[in-house]
Amino acid sequence: MLNRVVLVGRLTRDPELRFTPNGVAVANFTLAVNRPFSNQQGEREADFINCVVWRKPAENVANFLKKGSLAGVDGRVQTRSYDNNEGRRVFVTEIVAESVQFLEPRNSQNQSSGNNPGFDQYGAGNQGSGNQTGGSRSNGYDNDPFSNDGSIDISDDDLPF
Repeated sequence: MLNRVVLVGRLTRDPELRFTPNGVAVANFTLAVNRPFSNQQGEREADFINCVVWRKPAENVANFLKKGSLAGVDGRVQTRSYDNNEGRRVFVTEIVAESVQFLEPRNSQNQSSGNNPGFDQYGAGNQGSGNQTGGSRSNGYDNDPFSNDGSIDISDDDLPF
């Protein structure tokens, strides 16, 4: 059996961080994921997918992501049900994220300073591993190598296909 989901989209609102009675962090957020086709009016539609992430990755998501942030989610689909206050059964389908990748620099929404320190990726880690730092990982570049004119000189011999 296989239950695997990989999504890339933007958060529709700030993540909601809560803690269980045992002190385990859990964050909920909704990801807007564009559909790969346009509707009859030529507009792109999106699906709004509820996601949940646990433990240290949940804290990282709440600290580093906000409404509009671009994120990649790797996880699984989970369905559950509960009885609401009116006694009706409510079914919920959501993505349980095993890892969340932050796909934009932390300051990309607020580029007021002229200094672009490059692309830092703030990974949320894997919920199953015991070693989760969640800190900043720099790629070692002091600036964006593609910021010149937006073009790259590549010969056909350099392409792998």
